[in-house]
Amino acid sequence: MRDIKKIHIIGSVASGKTTLARKLSKEWELPYYELDNVVWERHQTGDIRRTEEERAEYLKQVACSEGWIVEGVHNEWWVEDSFRHADVIIFLDTNYSVRTYRIIKRFILQKLRLEKAHYTPTFRIFLKMFKWNKYFEENGKPHFFQEYQEFQDKVIKVDTVRELRDRLYSL
Repeated sequence: MRDIKKIHIIGSVASGKTTLARKLSKEWELPYYELDNVVWERHQTGDIRRTEEERAEYLKQVACSEGWIVEGVHNEWWVEDSFRHADVIIFLDTNYSVRTYRIIKRFILQKLRLEKAHYTPTFRIFLKMFKWNKYFEENGKPHFFQEYQEFQDKVIKVDTVRELRDRLYSL
């Protein structure tokens, strides 16, 4: 377990990626990066979408660094460097209904300003999260396991963080 210094966490919206990344980052003293913040350049006046080349270059710099945790739903070509350099890829396969509940809970907490968001929590984005959740289940998950077979020996697929703890500590 001590040899693990580069961790990529993948999963659908509301699967628990960010929560897990923050927790592991604190415990293992590794910086973590949200792929959404690789896609978007954050500014107080509004977010600017990076080009595919800019995203790939930014993530390549992270992937070549000494230790990190990267988390996100993305599994397109520009993320491949992170998969390649990762010591372990954690695939959070949280139950679909649990993710649905978390999307609703997140929206309510964000609207009440009890949870911070990198975006304005509009009803439109709320509905999109359900769409993204379904898309990941039907397309993103199968795509990951088909497209990135060369990295499957690094993948730990778990349904819960509790299951992950058991699997990580057995490494």
